[in-house]
Amino acid sequence: MKKININQTEVINRFIQYAKIDSQSNPANKTTPSTKNQWDMLHLLKSQLDQMDIESTLDHHGYLFATLHSNLEDDNSYTIGFLSHVDTATDYNASNVAPQIHEHYSGEKLQLNQSTTLDPEEFPHLKTLNDVTLITTSGDTLLSADNKAGVTAIMELIKYLVEHPEVPHGTLKFGFTPDEEIGRGPHHFDVEAFNADYAYTVDGGILGELQYESFNAASAVVEVKGRNIHPGAAKNQMINAMSILAKYHSNLPNEEVPELTEGYEGFIHLLQMTGDVQSAKAEYIIRDHDKELFNEKKQLMMQKVERLNKIHNKELVSIRIEDQYKNMGDVINQHPKLIEVAKSSMKTIGINPIVEPIRGGTDGSQLSFMGLPTPNIFTGGANFHGPYEYLVVDHLIQCIHTLIQISVEFSQIKK
Repeated sequence: MKKININQTEVINRFIQYAKIDSQSNPANKTTPSTKNQWDMLHLLKSQLDQMDIESTLDHHGYLFATLHSNLEDDNSYTIGFLSHVDTATDYNASNVAPQIHEHYSGEKLQLNQSTTLDPEEFPHLKTLNDVTLITTSGDTLLSADNKAGVTAIMELIKYLVEHPEVPHGTLKFGFTPDEEIGRGPHHFDVEAFNADYAYTVDGGILGELQYESFNAASAVVEVKGRNIHPGAAKNQMINAMSILAKYHSNLPNEEVPELTEGYEGFIHLLQMTGDVQSAKAEYIIRDHDKELFNEKKQLMMQKVERLNKIHNKELVSIRIEDQYKNMGDVINQHPKLIEVAKSSMKTIGINPIVEPIRGGTDGSQLSFMGLPTPNIFTGGANFHGPYEYLVVDHLIQCIHTLIQISVEFSQIKK
């Protein structure tokens, strides 16, 4: 295969075009997509696919599927899919994104605006970068690299293969999906219609990341019913819901929190606590790679509720736990060629694969259990979901190279 040449300027322009579109999802809305502005991204992508004469469909739930047919004479290879989501995170401002380009970046401190500094002492990965092109935020929005970088990589993959028909590939499928950031990405994903044997989400972070194990995940809501009595006459009558909720939280393991865990270590994370004397509520997420430890965490939270109710001799505290997704490694481990090809493709183009578990989940966490085994590949971004987010353009281009190489290597594997 000839040397792959990707035009950096075109990649940057495409990414910035996508990043400037506010396509933030919203968990409060029950529609799919959850926000109308995700349609702006989907319609733009549909028009760009049409311009390349790529067969595509956009359904009423906002799932854009596209197909690039095999160019092999005798094709008995696997059909491979590449997926990315069009929505951006709900954690921070996603309006008026104004990316800043920093050429020849080599680990120096960057002042993004008067109040926001991207400091290598706080973000050590920056120290590893040498003479790269870096795209950052303007300091008061997120960048949308999660996952506009993945969208960019897939669209550039399609463009390259269309312009280079000499590059061998089997049938390739492409999917652009809504609402991943609020956990609903696969909820209306039609695996049968997508019609791929395997897929990769292009939704990872730093150069070389290859992830096929995710958390088992659940949400938990703890509610306390209190009794509000004038404090002057409260003795033996008032039940302070906030105090009881504070006791509940203080009885959970102090060391099993996100800020004190890493790697395969799970956690119970307090997202929000609200209330007054009369009623109080806490929202948690529960995470663990190990299924047994995950179930133990859920059981522990329920036991702490029962204990408080027993102490007060009343049903004051209730808990509602809902499973969100499972560890996709349980499925992907049964299909080792998915990981072998990704590793081989990276090594072929000089990338050292970094295989590590996702301390979170991707669409693949659900899709793998829906019949579409789907590990995750790097994009070159980091510090997602906030003003310190950045994208290494050089590494995004290497992501595109990786996707091309995966397509080539799978074309050589017969079913």
